Amino acid sequence: MNQSFTVTGMSCGHCEKAVTQAIRQVDPQAEVRIDRSHNLVEVQSQQPRETLSRAITEEGYAVAA
Repeated sequence: MNQSFTVTGMSCGHCEKAVTQAIRQVDPQAEVRIDRSHNLVEVQSQQPRETLSRAITEEGYAVAA
């Protein structure tokens, strides 16, 4: 299932890596694509949207509703 999130606070490659790792902690098989210039995180995962959103938020980034 492909899910898109608007994530603010990502300003560098380290931020992208942190978000990717947070998502992969809840779903090691997740495919993550990040477009930092548009604050877009696309995730191919079977995990519920709320679980993925919580993982990103717990890493310190804001997820728009």
